Amino acid sequence: QVQLVESGGGLVQAGDSLRLSCAASGRTLSFYVMGWFRQAPGKEREFVATINWAASSTSYADSVKGRFTISRDNAKNTVYLQMNSLKPEDTAVYYCATGPRSSQYSYWGQGTQVTVSS
Repeated sequence: QVQLVESGGGLVQAGDSLRLSCAASGRTLSFYVMGWFRQAPGKEREFVATINWAASSTSYADSVKGRFTISRDNAKNTVYLQMNSLKPEDTAVYYCATGPRSSQYSYWGQGTQVTVSS
């Protein structure tokens, strides 16, 4: 079993930055991909970013490309999401997830709220 705990959310103004963290514990996550998703009120959960085990490959949603950066520290079992130039439309609950491949996220965190005011 794997436990994921997100942190770093909060209330910021448009144009500000936030850094989300997701700490994993439990079984070994060797070769697991890690990703960030978000869900705004009344909307479906959507993909934000993903990173492979070696951190050699990343992928982003078009809506965050150039503003958000995903990274990971395998020694700390932690994945990060650096969010710059935040917009009100980035307001959502952000979830991290992990799994053996990007098409199979097996474990999810409880989410952290990000609110961006205009």
